[in-house]
Amino acid sequence: MYLGTNFAPPVIHPTQQIVNNTFSTTVVPHIHPTHVTTVNHHMYQHKHYCTETASCCEDVCNQHINCCNPCAPGFGAGGPGFGMGGPGFGAGGPGFGMGGPGFGGPGFAPGGPGFAPGPFMGPRP
Repeated sequence: MYLGTNFAPPVIHPTQQIVNNTFSTTVVPHIHPTHVTTVNHHMYQHKHYCTETASCCEDVCNQHINCCNPCAPGFGAGGPGFGMGGPGFGAGGPGFGMGGPGFGGPGFAPGGPGFAPGPFMGPRP
């Protein structure tokens, strides 16, 4: 005998929670303005040069002594020419002797105004 299908009362379980996540993208533009200023700097260097000029002058003295003419006064002994003790080439006279105004005196001697060392000898400043 077949009694048929029996049904029991339903058993209700707790509700199962399912979370369905969906994602979307939203673009929000943020604008940050920037201004670029280019400053060109130029330096002028003014260089000053001081040029110099220099000059030099020489003072030259010349003495012309006639030693060749036998007819000239004083060529003999004792006169103003070559004689001893006179004003010619002898010692003590004004000619070539020591102490006179010729080669032994203010002409060519040291310290005289002729060819002796003077204020323009040596290196120039």
